[in-house]
Amino acid sequence: MPRSSIEIFDLRTRESRVVWQTEALFEAPNWSPCGRYLLLNSDGRMYRLALEGQPLPEPLETGFATLCNNDHGISPDGEWMAVSDKVEFGKSAIYILPAGGGDPRLVTRNLPSYWHGWSPDGQSFAYCGIRDDLFDIYTIGVGGGEELRLTFGEGRNDGPDYSPDGRWIYFNSSRSGRMQIWRVPAEGGEAERITDSPYGDWFPHPSPLGDKVVFLSYDGDVFDHPRDHAVRIRLMDVDGSNAETLFELFGGQGTMNSPNWAPDGHRFAYVRYFPIA
Repeated sequence: MPRSSIEIFDLRTRESRVVWQTEALFEAPNWSPCGRYLLLNSDGRMYRLALEGQPLPEPLETGFATLCNNDHGISPDGEWMAVSDKVEFGKSAIYILPAGGGDPRLVTRNLPSYWHGWSPDGQSFAYCGIRDDLFDIYTIGVGGGEELRLTFGEGRNDGPDYSPDGRWIYFNSSRSGRMQIWRVPAEGGEAERITDSPYGDWFPHPSPLGDKVVFLSYDGDVFDHPRDHAVRIRLMDVDGSNAETLFELFGGQGTMNSPNWAPDGHRFAYVRYFPIA
């Protein structure tokens, strides 16, 4: 029995296909801008998984960064990848390095920080930072510098990702009492609630076409975003209307923590898990 099943859902056919299955734990597929491979993490390392031919994961060189988590992504031009790794400081920090592998360069100096989204122009990141036990949304330029704080401790704020026009950052927040999807202007401003559901809604990812948002929902009584739960992948319009459940699966943590849309905006990648025997 496999542990991880890397799969792709096509909105046009409403069907999923299996790309690759393994007994190892793989997480958080990012779809490359060129459309030819997925970027995933497993056991602290980063891997490419080709989408053509016989898919086999190719390990990537990441220097000292060998404790990468599932908060990672590829730059819009396909030249760079961002990873979140805790080797250097014992806490998650954000680094960038060549997309084909190389030496990591530190971006964030305030820790811990967990990467989640790359701006459409490739010049900044959105991420979750924990400061004085508060989980908030920040942005920073890819060259480092001062971080811009967008939320201010209104519950737990996590999972930010940019809209394709760069105007909004979608994120999940517990400020209403249950984790729901919100959005905030990327330059700062008042946050707007997007979902009002009975579920615990996490990890919103706006489509490259700018029309839909895919996200993960737990049962409403589940705290945080644990692994190995019955969850559902849902889709909605960018304003929260027309929300629907696309399918249910065994998953959660690792299923789609980071941006996972295909460049064409019609497909997305995710990981389905199987219980440990």
